[in-house]
Amino acid sequence: MNNNLEKIGLNQEILNSFEIYKDGYLGRVIAEHKGSYKVTTDIDTLIAKVPGKLLYNSQGRESYPAVGDWVVLDRNDSSSGDAIINKILPRKSKLSRKIAGNTIEEQIIAVNIDTIFICMSLNRDFNLRRLERYISISWDSGATPVVILTKADLCEDLDDKLSEVYTTAIGIEVLVVSSLKDAGIDKVKSIITNGSTIAFLGSSGVGKSTLINKLLEEDKQLVSNISEFNDKGRHTTTHRELIPLPFNGAVIDTPGMRELQLLDNSDGIDDSFSDIQELSNKCKFSNCNHNTEPGCAVKEAIENGTLSLDRFNSYKKLKKEALFMESKINKSLKSEKKKEFIKINKSQRKNKDIF
Repeated sequence: MNNNLEKIGLNQEILNSFEIYKDGYLGRVIAEHKGSYKVTTDIDTLIAKVPGKLLYNSQGRESYPAVGDWVVLDRNDSSSGDAIINKILPRKSKLSRKIAGNTIEEQIIAVNIDTIFICMSLNRDFNLRRLERYISISWDSGATPVVILTKADLCEDLDDKLSEVYTTAIGIEVLVVSSLKDAGIDKVKSIITNGSTIAFLGSSGVGKSTLINKLLEEDKQLVSNISEFNDKGRHTTTHRELIPLPFNGAVIDTPGMRELQLLDNSDGIDDSFSDIQELSNKCKFSNCNHNTEPGCAVKEAIENGTLSLDRFNSYKKLKKEALFMESKINKSLKSEKKKEFIKINKSQRKNKDIF
């Protein structure tokens, strides 16, 4: 097994998937920019592009390479020009969201990740409802979420905030760090196992890049000072990039997200709100809507204070959003299938006329 690629996640499962491509070369996408990709191979890092055939046969953004993908190339060094990506190997996980705006389209953030570090600062950025949204998307990706609470040196009520996070991030490991004081960094490092890939997720200015610099043991990622006006750091990461760590493993830094809209993430929401799912199983009626039905365990929990109304309302909002997106996506797929059906029928009629 190649040591260069092994450091950033190459394992026997990937080699088994690659084995059938006898004439190709294996690489991993480490960055993407306007249709071009930076790919690391066993001997080089080179620029690669997607052939027109792959673009023509694509079924949407899912068919394009993304940061973290293992791909089959037509060369493994840059001595004879840019490479061509001929195949994307099967993905074990995919972190994605709906693109910003009104268009119903997926934006892939990163793939083939093992763990997602959800970063939220303990100053004015602290927002439990946003955290619930991040957790739902993370569970839906197939990776394992870990909550990283940053800027602990700016927090005066740590115990209270931790208590709130524990009731939100159920079953998820929660770490508290201060990059300024080097507190909690070793604990973060201990989670990153050899060959694993970690994606960083969080709002602008929560300290993702600063924490990554601590893991890299150098100031590779640009950071900005905290604004004296609003206690927030200014967003500096402008693209997704996979970065090898000095100890075996890799991290993927992502731009801060001002808008994080769900796709059809119902399963991830159920995992994120496992406490409400457990309560629902205790309701008198299996189809309980938790409104006016008698014997509702969810209403009872809200009344006795074991479940906050804000958390329940957040759950309903996210479920409604995910169901709406699911209907929109299905409608879009039906439309595409209808167009394809019409195209095939036209082709068949044309061939019939010819023969």
